Amino acid sequence: MQQRFTYLGRKIRLILFTLTLSTTLHAQPQLDFNSIVSGLSFPVDVVNAGDGSNRLFIAQHNGIIRIYNGTVLLPQSFIDLSGVTTENGEQGLLSIAFHPQYTTNRQFFVLYTASGTGNVTLARYTTSTGDPNVADAGSGVILLSLPKPAGRTNHNGGKLNFGNDGYLYLGTGDGGGAGDPDFLSQNGLSYMGKLLRINVTNVNTPPYYTIPVDNPFVADPTVLDEVFAKGLRNPWRWSFDRVTHDLWIADVGQSAWEEVNFVAANATAGLNYGWRCYEGTHDFNTTSGCLPINNYTLPIFEYPHNSTTGGFSITGGYVYRGPDYPALTGYYICADYISGNVWKIKPDGNGGWNATIQTGLPGSITGFGEAENGALYAVSSTGTLYKVQVSASLPVTLTNFTGRLRDGIVTLTWKTSFEQDNKSFEVEYSNDGTNFQKIGTVAATGSPNGSSYNYLHTVAINGTAWYRLKMIEQSGTWTYSNIITIQVTDASANTVYPTVINNGVLSIKLDGSFQSVTLVGSDGRVLLQRDIRARTGRVDLVLPVNAKGICMVQLQGTGQTPVIQKVIIQ
Repeated sequence: MQQRFTYLGRKIRLILFTLTLSTTLHAQPQLDFNSIVSGLSFPVDVVNAGDGSNRLFIAQHNGIIRIYNGTVLLPQSFIDLSGVTTENGEQGLLSIAFHPQYTTNRQFFVLYTASGTGNVTLARYTTSTGDPNVADAGSGVILLSLPKPAGRTNHNGGKLNFGNDGYLYLGTGDGGGAGDPDFLSQNGLSYMGKLLRINVTNVNTPPYYTIPVDNPFVADPTVLDEVFAKGLRNPWRWSFDRVTHDLWIADVGQSAWEEVNFVAANATAGLNYGWRCYEGTHDFNTTSGCLPINNYTLPIFEYPHNSTTGGFSITGGYVYRGPDYPALTGYYICADYISGNVWKIKPDGNGGWNATIQTGLPGSITGFGEAENGALYAVSSTGTLYKVQVSASLPVTLTNFTGRLRDGIVTLTWKTSFEQDNKSFEVEYSNDGTNFQKIGTVAATGSPNGSSYNYLHTVAINGTAWYRLKMIEQSGTWTYSNIITIQVTDASANTVYPTVINNGVLSIKLDGSFQSVTLVGSDGRVLLQRDIRARTGRVDLVLPVNAKGICMVQLQGTGQTPVIQKVIIQ
């Protein structure tokens, strides 16, 4: 397998570890790669069509694209392009991307190395009108056919993505050969070592694309119009953040360093990432045609060539935006093909970045991909499709979470065996198991040996009560506990709820013994007063707009002990 893929175009050399990673220990979600499908043939890319079908399309190196429908791998191929591709080392089918208007135009795009010439080729196909699981192999048209330097088969780049602007972006390698011997990455008249950007919408005549008018070099005769950025070595995998639209490029290095580049969505186009002059933030070959390093866009993260703290060939991933693991939201996930190490990268809040390594995960990761809902997947050259999951979520190890009912009051208790960098627990309640609301906050002790906690909640309605804990880190990252349920059979009368009001409505459960309800603000002003004589059951009161913050609710009646309840109105 090593000879077949040649580590995405790199020679392995071991160097001293000098990477400046943050040494501060930050609580991180712990990842797990759960095998979903096995038996694939060297998958390299996995994408969704954005058509509501929730299917995953898996591009195999041999030119065949398969479909995972969410339950099984379909037996038939979506399309077989083995007749037009060359599979040899780093050559083969490289990527697939579906047009943003796929549901109406049925168009998708593939990137491959062409049989016979080895040219890096961008082609467009359409799906069959009669079967959405089968593409029309005869519908292909070629948009780009980029020649490689003679005899060089490596460094083809290989990822297609549509941007939020609707344009198609294509990453290319520097053309091959150690050290970019022809200096193509910095050559504006070469397509090699670039990020290209073209318009492929409603273009039905050759070359089947046009140049966006705001491409950064359209007025520069020394740079091809398709070029969006230059100075890349082999951007094997790169992506856009689906929420912020920021650009993340993982660029495979040469002798010593692997790198991740970040470009904010509002940044200036036409950037230069510095290869071959610089490898990451380090001099590589600055003998001619190179500027001082501060003229280039430098990576936000790099790691050295060793198996313990680094690796030898980076595979870029995505910023997690899925629904299943809130604690993982906002982390960029990438992996090393050789070492199997995985990194989680996130802003540190001070203009820098925290990068945390996780070891022991599957190696040979060739690509990552998102489902339509943002769930994250990965594929490996061993033939496996993984779903990227969270196996454990620091900073809190919760050992138990229980509730006990007595006299209409639920006592919630929980224990931790480990805490680190955690700020608080927010207690959430639901009367239907779906819609939860915050009812209180308990400060965390942060003890590394764990602590015990409790919270009291007055329940006003008989039936099932659902509770969960929202465990919040100092950084604002959070994760949920499991949900527990309490069967309420003796909910107390004359109860004010909820204690935290965020919908402008105060509810009271009454037994008919009280005559008035009064809402008093923290400054002593009466904000609301109502006559409730002879009222029983649930009474809902719409609060005035000036009722905010901590207030007191008073229930009063002749011969009755007043009921006073503090509420927080948001």
